[in-house]
Amino acid sequence: MSKYTTVIFDLDGTLLNTLEDLKNSVNYALSTHQMPERTLEEVRQFVGNGVERLMELAIPDGKTNPDFHDTFADFKAHYLIHCNDTTGPYPHIMDLLKALKEQNYKLAIVSNKYINATQELNRMYFSSYVDVAIGEKTGIRKKPAPDTVLEAMRELGSSRQECIYVGDSDVDVATARNTGIPCISVSWGFRTHEELLASGATLFVSDPMEIPDLLKADTIDTIKI
Repeated sequence: MSKYTTVIFDLDGTLLNTLEDLKNSVNYALSTHQMPERTLEEVRQFVGNGVERLMELAIPDGKTNPDFHDTFADFKAHYLIHCNDTTGPYPHIMDLLKALKEQNYKLAIVSNKYINATQELNRMYFSSYVDVAIGEKTGIRKKPAPDTVLEAMRELGSSRQECIYVGDSDVDVATARNTGIPCISVSWGFRTHEELLASGATLFVSDPMEIPDLLKADTIDTIKI
């Protein structure tokens, strides 16, 4: 049996392909305020640090734009309604979660997506498997600070030594490092292999069903955090 009892997942780009819905809500808000729309590739580059940062990058002149707050509010209102229009789990994700749950792993989601959307998407897709879902909220620092991951650990009753993090981005690599736990980086998400390598990623999977065997492998212990 693995020494790991707990797997903490990022959400967007790791469990769910949310990019098209994010792009659509970004462009709804931008067009509402007569701002130029963004491409899917631009939105891919903008995601990872929460929706406020996403909109700061998407809106011309960012937070200094006098319409920033109204545009951001329109994005949030639209996305809460349309967060599941085209979103869905990546291939084999549901098989992975089922397998991990059957092997008695404790599972959590920690996302920089704001908490209402995080919990709604968890309810729609993963509530049979995932014990804790934490999103961005006031009073706790978002990733790459370790705070939300540490909160998940507290809620699950898991120690640092028992936990491993799974994510798709440079933010996830930094989050795991700041928390002091290993990170499995996935190849199917919002960052390329080259981008992940540049961020310091050292452990990769190209299919979700590689993760159960990897959790039991001694080689994880040799990965430098």
